[in-house]
Amino acid sequence: MAENTKIDFIYLSEEDMIKAGVTDMAQCVDTMEEMFALLHKGDYRMAGPNNDSHGAMITFPEESPFPTMPKPTADRRLMAMPAYLGGDFQTCGVKWYGSNIANRERGLPRSILMMILNDIETSAPLAMMSANLLSAYRTGAIPGVGARHLARKDAKVIGLLGPGVMGKTTVASFMAVRPNIDTIKIKGRGQKNLDNFVAWVKETYPQLKNIQVVDSIEEVVRDSDLVSFCNSGEVGDPSLYPMVKHEWVKPGAFLAMPASCSLDDGMSSDNVRKVMDSIGLYKAWYEEVPKPAHNHIPLVGMRFMDMIDAKLMAESDLEDLGAIVSGDTPARKNDEEIIIMSVGGMPVEDVAWATVIYRNAVEKGIGVPLNLWNTPALA
Repeated sequence: MAENTKIDFIYLSEEDMIKAGVTDMAQCVDTMEEMFALLHKGDYRMAGPNNDSHGAMITFPEESPFPTMPKPTADRRLMAMPAYLGGDFQTCGVKWYGSNIANRERGLPRSILMMILNDIETSAPLAMMSANLLSAYRTGAIPGVGARHLARKDAKVIGLLGPGVMGKTTVASFMAVRPNIDTIKIKGRGQKNLDNFVAWVKETYPQLKNIQVVDSIEEVVRDSDLVSFCNSGEVGDPSLYPMVKHEWVKPGAFLAMPASCSLDDGMSSDNVRKVMDSIGLYKAWYEEVPKPAHNHIPLVGMRFMDMIDAKLMAESDLEDLGAIVSGDTPARKNDEEIIIMSVGGMPVEDVAWATVIYRNAVEKGIGVPLNLWNTPALA
């Protein structure tokens, strides 16, 4: 009996992804929590010799003998982010990440992303997906997972720097796990972005009765129970990254930082708990980039890696979110402790959320069927 060699897969446009539930933040937070438990067990693989790499990135030189080669303008990235995830997922895939801040001048998003999800046994494609929303929601869901375990139960006030896409999905995840929040403070650079964000908050979360647009980072942080920096900007000089000072931070605050951030000595001290979304990810990054690493990857987690290298803190001072989710490390211990979490983003998150959305799409008959071949020409 001849084997069936036909391979079909589905294409999911952004509209299809929405129909399949990519913007369901509550389900995304739950999916990311499940992913972190697998991460802690070790039932995953990413790129690199330690299986923890963020991905493989193409970079461009400041000067090139080839006049058509792109310049390294702000946030210009071309990156492949592959991963395998076990458990009930049992899939692998790769997100192709293209980014250039100059896209905004063309009316395009800063990043344009695609995802290919594959069968783990045959490596055959299961789906090709529009991935901007996939990436935005899985990134925003990580602060929500952290807040579920590390924020005060009675948290009421969000302080947000950066009212863009990442800011929206981060707020959405905070609201999914702490629905009693009633106040948000926002700082942004452009009035148009602020106006759009405020309109989105009013429409999406009418329970947020108190919406404040503030003028300083200090106002964002002071008296906030949940703080997140979701800003974009130039990388290179940590003194220019937005700062958090310990004196501004309310006792009991939880800070989730998926963007550039600098900390004063108080925020780097022993009396602030330091959580990483994956310690392995930061170790891999630290091996891959020049030092000091915080100059090249502006996340607070890389500041901590630089401090460890300089013997200013010990690796044992870092806590892993997967261990907290799995119950091997305590969650919030009391209502007074300050906890800061570095959010780096990992390809396993894309694979996890892509798998859920793919299965939703198949169940609901969403997407365009495509044929790879009926019989391969070169078998």
